Amino acid sequence: MSRPLAVIARSIVERLQAAGYQALYAGGCVRDMLRGVAPHDYDIATNAQPAQVQNLFPRTIAIGAHFGVISVMEDGAEFQVASFRADGVYIDGRHPDTVTFSTAEKDAQRRDFTVNGLFFDPIKEALVDYVGGRRDLDAKILRAIGNPHDRFREDRLRMLRAIRFAAVLGFDIERNTWLAIHENARHIHQVSAERIREELVKIFLSPQRLRGFDLLDESGLLAEVLPEMDTLKGCEQPPQFHPEGDVFVHTRRMLELLPGEVSTSLVFSVLFHDIGKPATYTFDPVEKRIRFSGHDKVGAEMTEGIMSRLRFSRSEIDATVEAVANHMVFKDVKNMRVAKLKRFMAREGFDKEMELHRVDCASSHADLSNYEFLKTRREEFSHEPLIPAPFINGNDLIAFGFTPGPRFKEVLEAVQSRQLEGTLTDRDAALEFVRKEYAAGS
Repeated sequence: MSRPLAVIARSIVERLQAAGYQALYAGGCVRDMLRGVAPHDYDIATNAQPAQVQNLFPRTIAIGAHFGVISVMEDGAEFQVASFRADGVYIDGRHPDTVTFSTAEKDAQRRDFTVNGLFFDPIKEALVDYVGGRRDLDAKILRAIGNPHDRFREDRLRMLRAIRFAAVLGFDIERNTWLAIHENARHIHQVSAERIREELVKIFLSPQRLRGFDLLDESGLLAEVLPEMDTLKGCEQPPQFHPEGDVFVHTRRMLELLPGEVSTSLVFSVLFHDIGKPATYTFDPVEKRIRFSGHDKVGAEMTEGIMSRLRFSRSEIDATVEAVANHMVFKDVKNMRVAKLKRFMAREGFDKEMELHRVDCASSHADLSNYEFLKTRREEFSHEPLIPAPFINGNDLIAFGFTPGPRFKEVLEAVQSRQLEGTLTDRDAALEFVRKEYAAGS
């Protein structure tokens, strides 16, 4: 891309206006510009109809011509150019049954929130505000345009978007808008799992994830989209290990302790690491002690189910499930043999799991000794690969007379363990070990 996005976007508006059409920046890019934040993309609204837009630009894609949306390709970048429109009745909680091309004012009225209903003319450098968006932006208020029940009935996802905008932007949700979210939360199931997942990911990847979590909970949306999280409330824990409170309080505290930038698998492993505790809760009346035996295994299975339900990618599911399944292993790291410890640390997701362990401990008993032990060991092991190239392989075993099969794994693992622990230091020593310890081919 040879030109900045802002320059290209302005040139598109300029070309539309030169052809006699009204053309304005619309929505989120205007909101961000007024907040002093560089937009990551620019949406353009116009009274030109789709065919007229396509006639003006050499490279276009009719991604939603029925709804008046044309993608204009300029300098390797894509810009959505949408015709001003008024919508008919929404029959499926997402799409209007009819669309009519209209004016900028009517187009503003169909949008979700006032701060997203602003237009800006980059040629005249003039703000166009039909919905009081600038006032709400200055006051840091998120307000639905018109009747909030109507806006949420048109697209139920707007409830989750309201939570995201309020959290990420640091805005308060206007009272009637908030009440409408409460009253309509049960209808969020009309939205596809994929769209729900996308909003949840945006909320929890944000540095403001804790506020997003609280708003999801207080609005009733958390209980609808992640009902498993609601069962954590009131699930008591052993006070000697968890003085902070129940499992829900513990999980919330972990979210608070995460760094600003996190991966999807890390933040969702935090959310789900103890999801199996309610199902495994027992109380020993003799020892007067709470136990959650096998909650890591049950939690991993539940995590698989939740993330599959929300249509996460296979790689995201696998990484998160592994983190949940392994989060209790960290308590044993000081007692591991070197070979086992190195294998544990060499896994692809180890660094994220280590961060999960850190916030797990810091949010509860505050004993970080295993975490510090692992940091020290990682430094000690840093001078060479955790898992170096093996001294011998299957071909060597075949040369010894072994037949390929399960025995291969046993012998190769025994050799590798001694290599990792430093008791075998070269290939010749490894071959001699096999010769002495294993009868050829047996």
